[in-house]
Amino acid sequence: MHFAVSGVDVFPLIPVIVAFVVSFFTSMGGVSGAFLLLPFQMSVLGFVSPSVSPTNLVYNIVAIPSGVYRYIKEGRMAWPLAWVIIVGTLPGVFIGAIIRIKYLPDPKNFKFFVGCVLLYIGSRLLLDLTKKAAKKKAATKALEDRFKERSSLMRKGSKSGPDQHVAIKTISFSFTQYTYEFYGETFSFNTIGLFALTFVVGMIGGTYGIGGGAIIAPFLMAVFGLPVYTIAGAALLGTFITSIAGVIFYTVIAPVYADTGLAIAPDWILGALFGVGGFLGMYLGARVQKYVPAKAIKLILALILLLLALRYIAGIFG
Repeated sequence: MHFAVSGVDVFPLIPVIVAFVVSFFTSMGGVSGAFLLLPFQMSVLGFVSPSVSPTNLVYNIVAIPSGVYRYIKEGRMAWPLAWVIIVGTLPGVFIGAIIRIKYLPDPKNFKFFVGCVLLYIGSRLLLDLTKKAAKKKAATKALEDRFKERSSLMRKGSKSGPDQHVAIKTISFSFTQYTYEFYGETFSFNTIGLFALTFVVGMIGGTYGIGGGAIIAPFLMAVFGLPVYTIAGAALLGTFITSIAGVIFYTVIAPVYADTGLAIAPDWILGALFGVGGFLGMYLGARVQKYVPAKAIKLILALILLLLALRYIAGIFG
């Protein structure tokens, strides 16, 4: 099948299958999987114009709702955290779209940028798995172990285990601080600091075409010390909202750059096909996340990211 906007020729089921596999694993870490689908589109499908960024965001719009729904249903949506992420990333996304079109239209330079982003994300996740990091986050690890044990008991149908519904409970939320409780543990962080971070992440996400969740989720785990089971839903919801804004912005400004000859508006059909696979993958990923060790989720994501990062960064010297 030929996709006119992107110029890609591919069997329609390929985007669906690839997105399903990617999103199944990445959604467990609060990441939509768009950061892996963009390299696939560039390296495998040959889709390298600026249009690939908003097309990736279309994938987010179609795919993410199923995962978000699952986290909300299980009571694992930290709403104040989600709103801080959304408010911070939205303005950054608009700036990122301009950066992509004006300063990174060349595929080689854009791949180098993508490589740097992936290198950062992967390194953060890998560092979070070291013994030194583990000592600093002993309480978080203990919670993850207890939550995993509880989920195992649920899966086996045990009636002797803990209560089957454990929700995130907001203790306090203000302009400067957010504190919440999850499974007997209390977590707190500075909202101003997170807002500043998400603004920068929004610019990177808008340029890349990922919405920002792939950067925010590892940062929340590695720096803020928050357990993956409590931040995944908020990161996905933030990515969903900013992706909508990004797609609209790319579509609106496309006519302004018509004289450049660059494809800027999203390829809606291709993005939707990726989205269908992602929709199914994210729902299943969010559903089984509680049965998978947090360490395994982080390790899988980190290794994939680092391999891709090294490949793209090396390409700038070729």
